Amino acid sequence: MAKQELLPLLYLTLLAAFVLNCHSDERKVHIIYMGEKPHGAVSMVSMHHSMLASVLGSTASAKESLIYSYGRSFNGFAAKLSDEEVTRFADMDGVVSVLPNSMLELHTTRSWDFMGFTQSHVRDSQGGDVIIGLLDTGIWPESESFSDEGFGPPPAKWKGMCQTENNFTCNNKIIGARYYNSNNEYYDGDIKSPRDSEGHGTHTASTAAGREVAGASFYGLAQGLARGGYPNARIAVYKVCWVRGCAAADILAAFDDAIADGVDIISVSLGFTFPEPYFEDVIAIGSFHAMGQGILTSTSAGNDGPWLGWVSNYSPWSLTVAASSIDRKFVSKLVLGNGQIFSGIVINNLELNGTYPLIWGGDAANVSAQETPLSSADCLPGDLDSRKVQGKIVLCEFLWDGSGVILAGGVGIIMPAWYFNDFAFTFPLPATLLRRQDMDKVLQYARFSKNPMATILVGETRKDVMAPIVASFSSRGPNPISPDILKPDLTAPGVDILAAWSPIVSPSEYERDTRTAQYNIISGTSMSCPHASGAAAYVKSIHPSWSPAAIKSALMTTAYVMDTRKNEDKEFAYGSGHINPVKAVDPGLIYNTSKADYINFLCKQGYNTSTLRLITGDDSVCNSTKPGRAWDLNYPSFSLAIEDGQDIMGIFSRTVTNVGSPNSTYHASVYMPNSIEIEVEPPVLSFSAIGEKKSFTVRVYGPQINMQPIISGAILWKDGVHVVRAPLAVYTVLPSVTSSYRNPSKQTKRPNLKASSSMKKSDLKGSSIYYKNGIF
Repeated sequence: MAKQELLPLLYLTLLAAFVLNCHSDERKVHIIYMGEKPHGAVSMVSMHHSMLASVLGSTASAKESLIYSYGRSFNGFAAKLSDEEVTRFADMDGVVSVLPNSMLELHTTRSWDFMGFTQSHVRDSQGGDVIIGLLDTGIWPESESFSDEGFGPPPAKWKGMCQTENNFTCNNKIIGARYYNSNNEYYDGDIKSPRDSEGHGTHTASTAAGREVAGASFYGLAQGLARGGYPNARIAVYKVCWVRGCAAADILAAFDDAIADGVDIISVSLGFTFPEPYFEDVIAIGSFHAMGQGILTSTSAGNDGPWLGWVSNYSPWSLTVAASSIDRKFVSKLVLGNGQIFSGIVINNLELNGTYPLIWGGDAANVSAQETPLSSADCLPGDLDSRKVQGKIVLCEFLWDGSGVILAGGVGIIMPAWYFNDFAFTFPLPATLLRRQDMDKVLQYARFSKNPMATILVGETRKDVMAPIVASFSSRGPNPISPDILKPDLTAPGVDILAAWSPIVSPSEYERDTRTAQYNIISGTSMSCPHASGAAAYVKSIHPSWSPAAIKSALMTTAYVMDTRKNEDKEFAYGSGHINPVKAVDPGLIYNTSKADYINFLCKQGYNTSTLRLITGDDSVCNSTKPGRAWDLNYPSFSLAIEDGQDIMGIFSRTVTNVGSPNSTYHASVYMPNSIEIEVEPPVLSFSAIGEKKSFTVRVYGPQINMQPIISGAILWKDGVHVVRAPLAVYTVLPSVTSSYRNPSKQTKRPNLKASSSMKKSDLKGSSIYYKNGIF
């Protein structure tokens, strides 16, 4: 009898083992990263085929397995591999890292004028030869923002191509376009070409380099002249993102092509949710090789704010951009039948034309679906009784895309803003978002009035006198891998940005929203990143010989100083400050950083000589692989992480290069609270030629500190014309953080405070761009 009872258990155990074995034998796309490409005439494809054949057992299997052969700009390949094959490659000489084909998420007129970067500055610059490469969802080439009127043929340095599938065309503005899909999976809405079916890529491209378009607006909202940061730049498109996301293998393939194609600036508005070591992060890998070829990569900081330590794209060789507001916001008023009026932050072009009955979602529970007033108050699809909701405005207690009310026949929706009260959403029906205290007043009226009525008015534009403030969603520092490198680097406009859009995508992205738009208003660090990309292209056009680090330094040291009273996270929120393209072309001094400087930095991060030689392709040597502080990396900011209970002490060495007046003298000044002492030696730097370099040391001393939030300061060099400012941030960390870079596997996932307490909310996927880019 006992044996009979054990038989089902034995069967289940064997079945589980069989399933696990089958799963481990299943081949999935992985990336084999091998560092710098070999010197000389080496066939990369043949090399990669040979490596695959040695592991897979035959040339036929190798050919079938290979997805990409990276070899134009660096060495590596993507292939379908089983778990056992992945292990064999990981142990192989010459392999730096083996990465899964992870899916990364997107980070998504008035903004340029708000920064003081007017049309006259752009028109005075030289144009046509700077190329911005954008890794994104593609582009809508017919948009007015991408007209090539007045443009000549592409510059001679351009070596790219245009994939013209499905009626896609390039021109002398969009000079190149490619698409990548390593999983070869296409879903409803995907277009197998560089054409943008999401809207995101069109928006970022026009923000960075769109032409001037008069009268652009979103249904009358934000009407004015739309333009990119550097309209004279050419655009090269690398479509790596689809309905399901952005695959790592595709991103690396796009970097491989963009570097070899001849772009000058690479703009990447996407990233990982969790931190990865530098050479297990495809954006860090690609941007490192781009840096080696003189190309600056501008990246988004991520949309995981306001929690500390969740900044994305934190490598020191890339520019990491946070998102902040501009002096404009959008509101829509709710008018109740009793005369009360409430204003909510929302983008609403839909008019109700009259008043309608108002109902609380909790009073319209779909009992047949086992909903209760507590659950139906969220107004999710299936929650509501359509007989009670039909033709009414519904008060809901969960921030969602409005689809539940639409499906139940409602005509308008009121939702809570939570802490999302600093940027606006677009919904597929008349909507407004209210603060908690206003929600309570409306709820009282809706539940206890005899005949509650309401209307939602068409949105309007208001002046935001508090701008710029870093957005709540913008990811904060400190740097999760290297605490001695301050991230983000700076902030740029990323809230309620009007830019070109794909007309086949509704502005709310809800499938039943029949509206189309040539221009749309959205928010995210995806929007701030192309602002920095456009600014970098402008600086590059004025100073074509400047290195990526020089351009980055110029943008950082000339940034507007942000108000710490409005931004409690200080440098962790905005880095050096708010980008100022006008000043960046004449920074006076720059902190230039060479490839050798980064190699020294990587040695202190624990990378050894053999690994670094693979990555760099040269004879780099690490004298020590013992983890150390990165205080000598020639970075245009200072980050001092102090272990809890220790005295404040840090010694930084820096070198600046004169790019201002040939004969100039700079005097050091410091800003720091009285409890901390700063010494700059020497305190005066005198230059007699452009290009001359001078070194200095900064010593920081202070008392013992514990559990100390960020202490904000700055080192400034002034010559009477220029102010070269580098922020200095002091903060406390746990002892393990400064002893070595953090192991990403030990990172703890932040609490999901963006969801309600109802468990079912955590698995929901909405239609809005804000679900795709991680703001929700």
